[in-house]
Amino acid sequence: MPADVLIRGAQVVDGTGNPWFYGDVVIEGDRIAAVQPAGSVEAHTAGEVVDAAGMVVCPGFIDIQSHSILPLMIDPRCLSKITQGVTTEIMGESWTPAPAGGRVDHEIFSWEEPEELRPWKERVKGWTRFRDWHDTMIDRGVTPNIGSYLGGGTLRSYVKGLDVGPANDEELGVMRRVVREAMEDGAFGVAYALIYPPDAFVGTDELVEVCKVAGDYGGRYITHMRSEADEFLEALEETLEIGRRANVAVEIYHLKASGRANWPKMAEAIERINQARAAGQDVTADMYPYLAGGTGLSSVFPPWLAAEGKFYENLRDPDVRARVKEEVLHPSGGWEALGTLAGPDGIFPLDLRQPANRPLIGKSLAEIAESRGQDWFEAAADMLVSEEQRVGTVYFMMSEDNLRLQLQQPWIKISTDAGGVDPAWAEKLGPTHPRAYGTYTRVLGRYVREEGVITLEDAIRKMSSAVARRLGITDRGLLQPGCFADVVIFDPQTVTDHATFEDSHRLSAGIRDVWINGTRVLANAEHTGATPGRIVEGPGRWVREA
Repeated sequence: MPADVLIRGAQVVDGTGNPWFYGDVVIEGDRIAAVQPAGSVEAHTAGEVVDAAGMVVCPGFIDIQSHSILPLMIDPRCLSKITQGVTTEIMGESWTPAPAGGRVDHEIFSWEEPEELRPWKERVKGWTRFRDWHDTMIDRGVTPNIGSYLGGGTLRSYVKGLDVGPANDEELGVMRRVVREAMEDGAFGVAYALIYPPDAFVGTDELVEVCKVAGDYGGRYITHMRSEADEFLEALEETLEIGRRANVAVEIYHLKASGRANWPKMAEAIERINQARAAGQDVTADMYPYLAGGTGLSSVFPPWLAAEGKFYENLRDPDVRARVKEEVLHPSGGWEALGTLAGPDGIFPLDLRQPANRPLIGKSLAEIAESRGQDWFEAAADMLVSEEQRVGTVYFMMSEDNLRLQLQQPWIKISTDAGGVDPAWAEKLGPTHPRAYGTYTRVLGRYVREEGVITLEDAIRKMSSAVARRLGITDRGLLQPGCFADVVIFDPQTVTDHATFEDSHRLSAGIRDVWINGTRVLANAEHTGATPGRIVEGPGRWVREA
């Protein structure tokens, strides 16, 4: 058969979870034309023959929790993800840059400093439809395929800004309209992060009403639950309740039990999810393979501090600060007190930009406080006031035993919770969480090859077809004829992550070649500069087109 590309002699892991076999993969145009037994396709029929002996060939990985919105505006190549084998980026946790309008104020979001982002600040305000964002990025050119949920924080801001309190009937009507439009524009559903404002101001009933609309279009509710710690199991019950009441499928972002006292709850949570599934409820989860989470230093403070957009103003007020300090040091419940959960020894602020603060990068909050002659609360508060930005921070809170247990669950998928960056420019912004560079290669190298926690076939399934099926994407995530040619070749003996918490801006190794929509974007571990990415869409788009 004619072929543009013939990949010969590899171990084929097709994404289904079935055992690997030696085979040849044929790419014709933007699709996989055939997957044949090894040696059965004659080389002279192909425009290019790729020798993959000793390698694994598999479908491209789909990151269901990507934060590449701003990085793709800076650099369309998505280097740290492509060098992990990621071919599709699914964004939207809490925030999307579209739709703009209503009470949305993009200045409340954390825009980074790079010069390249400045032109986008005004441009984003013209994206009044959810689809405008995606169309703009594809017209500009991006390497990975892109898709997104509608950010629940954006939806809430559209109607209520940063006001506290439930939405009234009129406001819920506007929310329903915005969700309908986003679903018809291709959103995969709605995505909330319920520990952060404004999402934290949203009650269960409001979530149910929003999710009903997404469910009407075949969409899903995906959530950073209201607690992953002291109220972990209660938050899981709320998540399941929302799914039942709204009749919508549920996906849990980065499943974890945070804080040593909460580690035993993971086994209970897994059992509860299994019970829900056995009873017929569609609920699954994803995870990243690290013991530390990453979010803002601002998250050590209760969400109410950010009400009406007055976070830094409130923190400067001595009376408010005294009230906050009492709540942080003696949490009353109802919010995720990360300072108590991780402890100042386990909190490492990374994204410090002020010259006076930059020498503190890499030190724990306990070390910073001691060097400044303060307690850790005052050190954190003063840094946030001086920085006037959320201060990207890592929190060490998870258990290795739980991580391995989670990886083995059939309904778990792999995700990064990170954006795709390039050390050439990202290093100037300071350290980051290593998951941006090493999530998928860490699973393949450490948990498959070295420790045998899961099989190679199951790992690939959790990175590809399991994600595609969860999103309702039927023509990606598998090495099968007719699927789009998102293809990865890697060395199973050398694939590994190099990024660490101490030295985070290091690309992975072992991913040799990557094709997206039939175009090679990584050749011999070097980015080709190609930008063949396309929009991947949720089922509501088909309703609109019909």
